[in-house]
Amino acid sequence: MKRLKLLNRFVSSQFYPLFYYLIRWFWFCTVVGVFVGAASALFLYLLNLSTAFRENHLWIISLLPLGGFLIGWSYQRWGNRVVKGNNLLIEEFHKPQDIIPFRMAPLVLFGTIVTHFFGGSAGREGTAVQIGGAIADQLTRVLKLSDRERRMVLVMGISAGFASVFGTPLAGAIFALEVFIVGRMRYEAIYPSFLVAIIANGVAVLLGASHTHYAISAAPPITLMNLVWSILAGILFGLTARLFSRLIDLIGKFFKKQISYAPLRPVIGGAIIAIAVFAFGAYKYIGLGLITLHDAFESEMAPYDFLAKLLFTTFTLGVGFKGGEVTPLFFIGATLGNALSSIIPLPMPLLAGMGFVAVFAGATNTPIACIVMGIELFGLQSSLYIALACIVSYLFSGHTGIYSAQIIGSPKSIKFGQDKGKRISELDE
Repeated sequence: MKRLKLLNRFVSSQFYPLFYYLIRWFWFCTVVGVFVGAASALFLYLLNLSTAFRENHLWIISLLPLGGFLIGWSYQRWGNRVVKGNNLLIEEFHKPQDIIPFRMAPLVLFGTIVTHFFGGSAGREGTAVQIGGAIADQLTRVLKLSDRERRMVLVMGISAGFASVFGTPLAGAIFALEVFIVGRMRYEAIYPSFLVAIIANGVAVLLGASHTHYAISAAPPITLMNLVWSILAGILFGLTARLFSRLIDLIGKFFKKQISYAPLRPVIGGAIIAIAVFAFGAYKYIGLGLITLHDAFESEMAPYDFLAKLLFTTFTLGVGFKGGEVTPLFFIGATLGNALSSIIPLPMPLLAGMGFVAVFAGATNTPIACIVMGIELFGLQSSLYIALACIVSYLFSGHTGIYSAQIIGSPKSIKFGQDKGKRISELDE
């Protein structure tokens, strides 16, 4: 009898609350996953349409200043609260104040499509994450969730958006747990983060979303010299990520200082980009650049491709156009890895794959998510090289990053110990 009472007490205190937690958040994840997965499928469809039209009508690039004005004016008119983009999601996670306005989703969708339609160089991750965060946070309003539950909902939105736009649910889930605090992960949200990533990705695929696949045919045996070469490559990937993050920040601050009227910044910036594209025939450096990205795994590329894409992307985003940074970071990393194959004795596809995820790891301070993404995209045969490159890149990017609202939770080394608890935006590096 006593044992039965103890068993009943255990079931009541442990099993029932956990079962309720699983069921409750299962339904939350289902709702968010369905809506965000559908939104990502629509976004990818419109992105493909706009890219195809631009590639068949290159003259449209000359109207990039007009596209810039449309984006700048729409954000000035309706988007002052959401103009911070991903950083607003991170800020609300750390210090919850107001529900993310739903208008963030249509505004960033519109801005990104316009950017790609007229020929800006940008990605798609930022758009998907903002759409996911804006949609998910509406649960907070409807269900009147607590601040702690709201943090989990924001994690879900980011996870769902990232997973469904790239087709990498494991990496998307870990990215959402890892991105808020440098060096820390939010394990209290691990169940909803993974579940919503799987659901959102499944919905997007069901609705016709397609994702690009890459291949690393083989990886050489692990030897001491191969490890040394991998570390050297990781250092270069990390420094490139640091340059990318710093340039976006510097260009943005310069244009804000010189041009007070926000809609005019992308107009002038768009004109400069359009002139550069036509003058240098730099068509492969605008848009997502998926064709060049794919070619980086198969054939020798120009050694300056990574730098050209870096400059076009940082300028595009710095002057006020919309879109993500991640796909351009993939392009930059893969083409840099391709270029390094001429001096580093590792297979070209392997170096391209290492750069693909390692520059991303350094720029976002999410090395674990990037390692998992590398495994999801390229398979296990190259996982040790991928992991080493991501970790070294993360270290050598320093306390910089494309998300200035990130807080330093665990410094990258003893040298940076004094930075613990600070935001990246507060550091003068």
